[in-house]
Amino acid sequence: MIKIAVLGDIGSGKSYVAKQFGYPVFNADDEVSKLYKQSRKCYHKLKRKLPTFITSFPVKKSKLVSAIIANKDNLKKIIKIVHPLIRKKMNIFLKKNKNKKIIVLDIPLLIENKIYRNNFVLVFVDAKQKEIRKRLKKRSNFNIKILKKLKKLQLTVEKKRKKSDFIIKNNFKHDLTKKNVKKVLRKILLNA
Repeated sequence: MIKIAVLGDIGSGKSYVAKQFGYPVFNADDEVSKLYKQSRKCYHKLKRKLPTFITSFPVKKSKLVSAIIANKDNLKKIIKIVHPLIRKKMNIFLKKNKNKKIIVLDIPLLIENKIYRNNFVLVFVDAKQKEIRKRLKKRSNFNIKILKKLKKLQLTVEKKRKKSDFIIKNNFKHDLTKKNVKKVLRKILLNA
């Protein structure tokens, strides 16, 4: 099985690119959202660590944002609870898709959380900062303070680019991005 891991800056279009490969995608951000909505276990753990902010189920992202803005240590507390649960979900996804030729991992902190393995094919999504900022500002949950705190957790864009096996330019013109993904996919299959 070929494991393609999609890397890039926040707002660079990683999730869109991941879907374009046409194989099963594990999207960590989607899984985190599901956890907040569906997992009472996650809720109870968060409530124990952040009782002032987490008061009802399902967990509201706005409450987590307030907790992170109030104290930078709260982000670490959230990560300690959420990441092991997401890792379990990823392992279930890998087992479920073990017979697939290719799977795609869309995990923002893949390298930082040591999920990355040497046999992963790293694909970096390269997008212009101006375009990224424009896209981020359109998001309903956009918060510059949170964005800065999340960026501090991540490797720099330059380091991610250097570590990557392939680079896909995303200019947010869907046809061109799809062509770029197909080119990279052909190269990955040739090297397999």
